[in-house]
Amino acid sequence: MATNITQKTYHIACNLCEAICGLEIKLENGQIKSIKGDKNDPLSKGHICPKAVALQDIYNDPDRLRKPIKRTAGGWQEIPWSEAYDQVTNELKRIQSEHGNNAVAVYLGNPTVHNLEALLFGPAFFRTLKTKNRYSATSVDQLPEQLVSLKMFGHSLLIPLPDLDRTGFHIIFGANPVVSNGSMMTAPGVARRLKAIRDRGGRLVVVDPRRTETAKIADQHLFIRPGSDVLMLLSMLQVVFSEQMQTLGRVAQFTKGVELIEAIVRDYPPEKTAAFTGIEPGALTTLVRDFCEAGSASCYGRIGVSAQQFGTLTQWLITVFNIVTGNLDTPGGTMFSKPAFEVLTAGKPGKKGFADRLSRVRKLPDFNGEFPVATLAEEIATPGDGQVRALVTNAGNPVLSTPNGHQLDAALETLDFMVSIDIYLNETSRHASIILPPLTGLERPHYDMVFHALSIRNGAKFSQPVFKAGLDQRSDLQIFTELGWRMQGNTWLARASGWFRKTLMQRLGSEWVINKQLKQGPYSRSHGLDLKQLKKNPHGIDLGPMQPCLPERLFTADKTINLAPEAFVSELEKLADVFAVDTPAPEQNGFDLQLRGRRDPRTNNSWVHNSYRMVKGKDRCLALIHPQDAEHRQLSNGDMARVSSRVGSISIQVAISDEMKPGVISIPHGWGHQLDGVRLSIAQQHAGVNTNILTDNHFLDSLSGNAALNGVPVSVTKVNRQAQESRQAGYQD
Repeated sequence: MATNITQKTYHIACNLCEAICGLEIKLENGQIKSIKGDKNDPLSKGHICPKAVALQDIYNDPDRLRKPIKRTAGGWQEIPWSEAYDQVTNELKRIQSEHGNNAVAVYLGNPTVHNLEALLFGPAFFRTLKTKNRYSATSVDQLPEQLVSLKMFGHSLLIPLPDLDRTGFHIIFGANPVVSNGSMMTAPGVARRLKAIRDRGGRLVVVDPRRTETAKIADQHLFIRPGSDVLMLLSMLQVVFSEQMQTLGRVAQFTKGVELIEAIVRDYPPEKTAAFTGIEPGALTTLVRDFCEAGSASCYGRIGVSAQQFGTLTQWLITVFNIVTGNLDTPGGTMFSKPAFEVLTAGKPGKKGFADRLSRVRKLPDFNGEFPVATLAEEIATPGDGQVRALVTNAGNPVLSTPNGHQLDAALETLDFMVSIDIYLNETSRHASIILPPLTGLERPHYDMVFHALSIRNGAKFSQPVFKAGLDQRSDLQIFTELGWRMQGNTWLARASGWFRKTLMQRLGSEWVINKQLKQGPYSRSHGLDLKQLKKNPHGIDLGPMQPCLPERLFTADKTINLAPEAFVSELEKLADVFAVDTPAPEQNGFDLQLRGRRDPRTNNSWVHNSYRMVKGKDRCLALIHPQDAEHRQLSNGDMARVSSRVGSISIQVAISDEMKPGVISIPHGWGHQLDGVRLSIAQQHAGVNTNILTDNHFLDSLSGNAALNGVPVSVTKVNRQAQESRQAGYQD
């Protein structure tokens, strides 16, 4: 008897990281048969990384939540959606009625930006809360870059991108794009693109405390002391001006502050900073000369420099370096995308966008309406008017991803109420009173409104859902609009208007919004671009390379670029205080090494640790340490070491590697799945340790409030392995 086989093929964008690689997914009888790279995707051209198969694993994961659950004395219980909505909104209203609007806080995790519906419909719900206590993963990641763009170009999302496919010389600070697949830079197949620079006669240079996977394919790798990148860049600029190599190119007519920059960097010759950076003056000078003499060049820095004590200054100086060498807004330099879905007109910053308000406890500045997450635990634990008593989290796991994670873990336990919009019962959501699970990436329509805006080549692509949602499942659109309606005021008019907006949005859906924005975008007339056309072209549409766009695209009031914003220049005084001596400060309180994070090549933070294919094999949560540092501590490969900082201590297996700079230890982030009450069966078998037990919530980029996750002072000592194995505790203080 013949068996009927139903086959179907989908072409979508992977929504697990910023590369947004095109995927070809084949179904057979409703089950995934294969996931491959889409060779016809004009941006990724068939590139794929191991994470893509995790989309299937997440969709099929038996640990994944599909219905709301409520924490009870007898354990977690499934409850109907209507009951969950009622309890969430009733509790939030009660707490705000008793303690004020700011008693409810919001935290948005990194996956939010990979979810179109959460981006489109989440904000309307969060506005109904009328709380000033808003937090996100921004302040443990890219906040310095966005602040620089706000101050220099007038908009926090107008971020210059390296024109990788045309550059002739590329310098990378504190980034490992071969592993991250590009970050704040959508460049799928980035290893191929970097190798192509060399193939066409160009050069690739990496500046990093570790010889990373990217450094291994570079022409040159310079070991730098963590946290000293700002000094190296000041010296690089000093060389530019002292040797009169400055040239602003096409942006000269609308750029101000050059003379002030020249005066500032005069005090930072390479000979003065070398003791701090570890960069030999001759090597630095040669690097700058070669960069300036290249036909085209670009300098790029990412989270390794953003998440350090002077992260904002470092990102500022990278941008200044690109500008004064004539490499801004020019092919092969750093340029700006022209996305089909224009994000710059949607969601402009407020009055200032930065430091409009200060946090209650530590007086840290807000950025685009959000406070640094490093202060969230204290906002929960500190009594007084405005104390956080309830928390709403969306797709976030700040216990693992934010500094001093065990302090936050303890604070969450004291909340009066917490609701998590999440598909997993993880290290953070285990504290929730109710968890509302949305759909996964294969069950919802998608358009990468953010990452097309960060793409090194302009394009557009719409992804149809691969699977239909179950009858008792709810999308982000449904969850946010339902909660938003229920949080409306109690008047008849407010309830009626809220119901109408909810009903309208649920009926129109995200596709209506996408189509509307595309029709209002820059390619509507020139390319006839709308959603209908994207659906006819499921592989995506190429809209060409980045083009010069300044000063028209500037959002500053006077349409000029300010090279020397007052806030950045003033911050240099703190830099001078820290580096006021001729040599680095000696060890403090026995903390004689510096901690540096790293990203695991097969996983995306903690997102996909419950996929066996992503975590199988050898243990990847290891502490990398230089042979010299290991010998000093009598450590051998495989030994257990205790790593301690001012705020915490962990035990972790050591791997000795000459890819580390002496004096630096590297531990990957996103691990630490051994806590009670977590429902991640695979991740718990490959638990690793939480490096954010070591990071310090008071060790910040003082200007922006971004967490300084790199350069944390730590001590390392050998521990008895047997003793360690006997204690399986989650946290060690």
